[in-house]
Amino acid sequence: MQMNASRPRMFKVLSPVEKQDGTTFWMRVGTGFPGKDSTSINLYLDAMPLNKKNMLHIREMDEEDLERAGSRRAQRRTADAGAGAEPLAATGSDDLPF
Repeated sequence: MQMNASRPRMFKVLSPVEKQDGTTFWMRVGTGFPGKDSTSINLYLDAMPLNKKNMLHIREMDEEDLERAGSRRAQRRTADAGAGAEPLAATGSDDLPF
């Protein structure tokens, strides 16, 4: 598949997780973007691997990954718009609402 030239390059950050049956599951733990100098990659991690090697694997996102992410964002926007939730009004106190 050929990447769309108008989209910025994006990377998925993966970490191997060994299952009890000996197979490996690749868990996504973050996202990466090219740095301003275009020789580096900035990583934004949602989790840190706790595997034996603390290994991270970086792969460039393909068109299928980008389409899947776009459809999830669209679903979230639709769900948020339909919820009609109003933000909490400031009460002037320092008490947390939970």
